[in-house]
Amino acid sequence: MEIAVIGSNMVDLITYTNTMPKAGETLEAPDFALGCGGKGANQAVAAAKLGAKVMMVSKVGEDIFAENTVKNLQQYGVDARHVTVAPGTSSGVAPIFVDDQSQNRILIIKGANAKLSPADIDAAAEQLKACSLIVLQLEIPLPTVYYAIDFARQHGIKVILNPAPAVAGLDIDYACQCEFFMPNETELEILTGLPTSTEEEVLRAGRMLLGRGLKNLIITLGSRGSVWMQGDAVHRIDPTTVQAVDTSGAGDAFIGCFAHYLIQHGDIAQAMQSASAYAACSVTQRGTQRSYPDAETFQRFLTA
Repeated sequence: MEIAVIGSNMVDLITYTNTMPKAGETLEAPDFALGCGGKGANQAVAAAKLGAKVMMVSKVGEDIFAENTVKNLQQYGVDARHVTVAPGTSSGVAPIFVDDQSQNRILIIKGANAKLSPADIDAAAEQLKACSLIVLQLEIPLPTVYYAIDFARQHGIKVILNPAPAVAGLDIDYACQCEFFMPNETELEILTGLPTSTEEEVLRAGRMLLGRGLKNLIITLGSRGSVWMQGDAVHRIDPTTVQAVDTSGAGDAFIGCFAHYLIQHGDIAQAMQSASAYAACSVTQRGTQRSYPDAETFQRFLTA
């Protein structure tokens, strides 16, 4: 394996609506889709679709969603032998509401993801040791995230930490042990308590975290592109402009693609440029994982 994703999987329950209901209001929505998601699984699938060798450490519930989740990972080429069942627990689910402006609102029920523990990392230790990169998010318990970071440090494995969903109590000292810390602007605001509405504000908040000892801070800014901050240097990556249909999972597409190209050639700026284009391609289709292009489709997008 090249990449290990230790993190969440979710069942996406996606409602497409023209208008979001007000409190106490019932509206008819034009469309619905059921899909597989979760930040960890999304990132694993994105990297695997591009050709990376990916393994995943995760938990599913003791319910009707579990078998489908594992099969879904396997069909995209993700090694799912360490995706195990948490007895007596539901799988994680994510009701997603997408409006006619392609903006989404998401609720997360962690379910079995809350049961992923250090023991699951130990059970996968031999495979994990052979990986070049570990990718983490925050839809699993923080002690498990910290344990994974300690494991990676002990075995000389680089780590990408995507602090999503943002947790104000995240121990930044652990983040500083990771090679890459990759929030979006909303998560950056929650983590620092500083506004991030403008580029100047984003950079100010970023410098605050860099002052704590972060190695590489990559901030995704949606339609405004992304920023890589390292020491005093700031590298801006312009967005790829498309007509968005559904922005669900775009940040995960970015991170999965970035991880793949980082492993391929190690050029951070170029990996970010590819990731920006990959995320843009994903928002031209509905859904999360199903919207992620494979390597051939992505190449056609780049050359169109």
